[in-house]
Amino acid sequence: MTTTTTPPTRPAEPIANSLTTGILPKYVPWLLLVTSWVIVGSVFVILMAAGVNENFNVVGAVFFGTALWVLVNYIVSRAYEGPRPAMNRFVTSLVTLAFVIALLPLISLLFTVISNGLPRFDLAFFSESMRNVVGEGGGALHAIIGTLEITGMATLISVPVGLLTAIYLVEYGRGHLARSITFLVDVMTGIPSIVAGLFAFAFFALILNQPGIRFGFGGAVALSVLMIPVVVRSSEEMLKLVPNELREAAYALGVPKWLTIVKVVLPTSIAGITTGVMLAISRVIGETAPLLIIAGFTQSMNYNLFNERMMTLPVFVYTQYANQGTDAQAYLDRAWAGALTLVVIVMALNLVARIVAKVFSPKLGR
Repeated sequence: MTTTTTPPTRPAEPIANSLTTGILPKYVPWLLLVTSWVIVGSVFVILMAAGVNENFNVVGAVFFGTALWVLVNYIVSRAYEGPRPAMNRFVTSLVTLAFVIALLPLISLLFTVISNGLPRFDLAFFSESMRNVVGEGGGALHAIIGTLEITGMATLISVPVGLLTAIYLVEYGRGHLARSITFLVDVMTGIPSIVAGLFAFAFFALILNQPGIRFGFGGAVALSVLMIPVVVRSSEEMLKLVPNELREAAYALGVPKWLTIVKVVLPTSIAGITTGVMLAISRVIGETAPLLIIAGFTQSMNYNLFNERMMTLPVFVYTQYANQGTDAQAYLDRAWAGALTLVVIVMALNLVARIVAKVFSPKLGR
């Protein structure tokens, strides 16, 4: 009888190809990005010291540093991970570079406006007008009041018209009339702002028989021409997002169509509609050409929309920059402060739109 002996088994060796083998650690791309920024920034400093470039360009350093990071990240990934993961990282890096390119002008604009507008962003700027001011001092209270009144009146005109038009297009509109309204709204969306100002000026000059008419309500009408298509489009898209099941459930209970729109459709889409209205206000609050034509400009306070010229912030910025006096720096400081005030107002409107959208958005059940 023969006995067979089995060879002793050796302990299993650890598997070399695990899930994390050949993958760059998460901190490496960030480290390469910071290193690229430091390298490009050092080159800019050297060029500035050599007299080639007088000022250090932060925007240029960030852009060229990010572009260098795209190349370095691909080379390091290809050497460590292989060609396919490297190509994946390369495309991701290109998307990041595109985001940086889109973001840098905004950051540069905000930095420039804030740095130049802060010297006159004081109490006097918000409590005084430019009446009898030819040098330093003065403020933009008359322009701020005019902007708020004209934009508010334009909102009162545009929101009911735009919202009712959107309700008609979504809930009632059929056939040639609805298609014609949609076409006209698309055309109005692309008209130049100065055309709206010329329309308001010609309309009131003919109606009131005053060829040189200038008043705030005309500026509100000109802005409403620009606001209405934006309100119509945004409200129309929000109303289309309301599920048809909600309408059908209301109809099944015997609720009339108009009451279904008021009690079901509008409350469901009110958050998006409000956001669209705020965006429309932000779009027209910085318009200069139509207000310069129909509202005019003045250095004094005017609270009456229906009488005499009325100053607005965009026109205030333009006039301060275009009509500089002997002390040019004082005019430029007021212009930058007016631009900063406009930016703050627009940012506040967008913040209010986000808060309203969050508060009034439909609550999901458990």
